[in-house]
Amino acid sequence: MRPGELIGLAGVSGAGKSTLLNLMLGLARADSGEIWCQGRRIRPGSVRALRWYRRVVQYIPQDPAASLDPRMRVRELVREPLVHLGIDDDHRRRVSEALAQVGLDGSFLERRPASLSGGQAQRVAIARAIVVRPRLLLADEPLSGLDLPVQAKVTQVLKSLNHDAGIGLLLISHDLSVVCRLCQRTLILDAGEIIEDRPTAALFRQPAQAHTAALLRAATTFSTAFPAPGAPSKAAACRTMIQEIPS
Repeated sequence: MRPGELIGLAGVSGAGKSTLLNLMLGLARADSGEIWCQGRRIRPGSVRALRWYRRVVQYIPQDPAASLDPRMRVRELVREPLVHLGIDDDHRRRVSEALAQVGLDGSFLERRPASLSGGQAQRVAIARAIVVRPRLLLADEPLSGLDLPVQAKVTQVLKSLNHDAGIGLLLISHDLSVVCRLCQRTLILDAGEIIEDRPTAALFRQPAQAHTAALLRAATTFSTAFPAPGAPSKAAACRTMIQEIPS
């Protein structure tokens, strides 16, 4: 991955996305191969290298409600990564800045997860990830379970973090319609192997693999199976998706 790149990793359930994510997070050990980041070998590597890596690479979970301790206030939740990684800085300022970056003001500092909506909880989870000022975010189905207006807000937060702070993103999803709205480059994973690695626009226009074509059909069929009055045809939906792909 190049610095600041927006990459989608897509595949059906069981393709190996979660396994690859756990390897990249350093939560599992691979049978073979190595993980390198900015010229440093992380796996296999030293504890010191892994600690440095966890400042550079952060994780956005699929289910923020399950990842946020219900006993903690938002200010404590966002501060927690700074404490765990031993980052000595003005924690109060860092927490406020991270919340502002995801569109949450100071009124959220004393709230607990139970008082947050799904979209607010996801933005708190993103704030936890960016408070350490990483260079790359690994996002596991970050829009899953959110309704469409909230998806749009979270998508805009991720785009802004990339545009304004230069943070790269690896978006993991089974849904190519989500990938196309965020990512410049897309990887297709099938049975543990990357079968396509291409610019997103090119992949959507002319997939090289039958498996990819099937994923694309599923993405457009779902959104157009029961169209509302005046909704676009499947072909028009495909063209719209391609036009929305970031350059």
